[in-house]
Amino acid sequence: MTTRLGRISTGSAFEMEMAYSRAVVKGDWCFVSGVTGFDYETMTIPESAEDQTRQIFLTIKSVLTEAAFDMADIVRVQYTITDARHLPIIKPVLAEVFEDIRPAATMIVAGLIDPAMLIEVEVTAFRGT
Repeated sequence: MTTRLGRISTGSAFEMEMAYSRAVVKGDWCFVSGVTGFDYETMTIPESAEDQTRQIFLTIKSVLTEAAFDMADIVRVQYTITDARHLPIIKPVLAEVFEDIRPAATMIVAGLIDPAMLIEVEVTAFRGT
């Protein structure tokens, strides 16, 4: 197991303002901070919970790829949704993304820092044996 420590940023001003990294790699582990549906290319956030969820997983995949991990390496996921009524809308996306991965998961209903944000997803990935 390696002892390297790497930090990954999406370049958002929010990461700088809040003094955190989008992801931290420690050896065979990658800890991805909570990701919202914000699209860093267009600097917008989609209106629907489904579109936000899809954008979240595009960001997570990009971050994991930069860290030399795969989506299949995800072992834990935590979802925070702002309203339980979003669950039927996002369930098909979650099933599509994690159909073959099946990580340990927790879902919480809570407020997020921006009312436009409907879902936030945090993952942990492990690429060892």
